[in-house]
Amino acid sequence: QVHLVESGGGLVQTGGSLKLSCAASAGRTFSQYAIAWFRRAPGNVREFVAAVAWNGDRTNYAVDVEGRFTISRDNAKNTVYLQMNSLKPEDTAVYSCAADLYGSGHSGPAYYEIWGQGTQVTVSS
Repeated sequence: QVHLVESGGGLVQTGGSLKLSCAASAGRTFSQYAIAWFRRAPGNVREFVAAVAWNGDRTNYAVDVEGRFTISRDNAKNTVYLQMNSLKPEDTAVYSCAADLYGSGHSGPAYYEIWGQGTQVTVSS
């Protein structure tokens, strides 16, 4: 089974950029998983951010991050990235990645059976 570990979070000013990484422990099976990023701000529900299909032929973005965030995968490194540009204070949250076997990049968290612990992103105004 895949084990996911996020990294790359931190403190950044409004308008800045961060690149998150979601590294998987599994070997060749990583390429069989769709990977998504979700986030949860204090007092809020978990919300979908972005996803990439297991075969990489589809990406899916939440409306409020499209054009600012880019999700990509490198199966050779068992890693999915989330490049976040033009960050806003409302992007502040704990960002978690999740895996869905042979998934197409759904936005619903119920599709994802494996979750990482998360990494904190804080955007100062």
